[in-house]
Amino acid sequence: MQEIQYGAPTSIEDAMHLLAGGDARVLGGGTDLLIQLRQGGLPSVRLLVDVKRIPELSALEAGDRGLRLGAAVPCARLGGAAEVASRFPGLVEAARLIGSAQIQSRASVGGNLCNGSPAADTTPALIALGARARVAGPRGRREIPVEDFVTGPRRNAMTDGELLVDLWIDAPVRGSADCYMRFTPRNEMDIAVVGVGASVTIEDGRCVAARVALGAVAATPILAPGAAEALVGGPIDDEALGRAAAAAMAVADPISDKRGPAHYRRRLVGVLTRRTVAEAARRAVAAH
Repeated sequence: MQEIQYGAPTSIEDAMHLLAGGDARVLGGGTDLLIQLRQGGLPSVRLLVDVKRIPELSALEAGDRGLRLGAAVPCARLGGAAEVASRFPGLVEAARLIGSAQIQSRASVGGNLCNGSPAADTTPALIALGARARVAGPRGRREIPVEDFVTGPRRNAMTDGELLVDLWIDAPVRGSADCYMRFTPRNEMDIAVVGVGASVTIEDGRCVAARVALGAVAATPILAPGAAEALVGGPIDDEALGRAAAAAMAVADPISDKRGPAHYRRRLVGVLTRRTVAEAARRAVAAH
């Protein structure tokens, strides 16, 4: 049996010291990591660094400037934050789709991002909101746009010894709203066949800004700039939704697997893009 040591630092500096030793893994909620360890997928791990006792990683602050979401904040806590739900409903929708209530009490949005799954629910929602990942490491701190954070399945842009501290999302401007939708064969505790996150800003009946992100249709969650370009400059009507859906389908590059063939998933991208953008637009108009 593999022997693994355990550390529970209470500061980022102490965590950096433990991670510098090599063969160490960060333990947040552990909902993915512990399964990987049990299945023998991480044979070289000698140390688990539990970061839940670090105050900065447990911060959840929604203010006039924006949302600060600590990397270790569990999805259940995020989902129960009324102030966050009112400002970022799409992100909360995505967090509430992760597993069961028991899983959500442990799993975090930060861990979901670091795990690097192409089908992660919260990552497209973060990308749609223009979220930035704030990372600490031996060379100091830096920010990474979430659309650049996941570099491949189970891979991310952090280097050895770096730690995700929190996620930052700017406060939505007037007339802005977001939404996240996914399709799964079952209603609960399933992995997305396709996921779509969208945010829009509407002024005087016209879309002036938009972001659309896709999950489960490429090696990483992706931004679909063409879909946003199809929306900006006019009303979000059936014609604009059709253009956005077509652009999103064009950038999608799904695989065929047991959850569905590629052509089916590409078609779902169009359907969900229409629905997600339309709901985000409805919320944006209601927010005025």
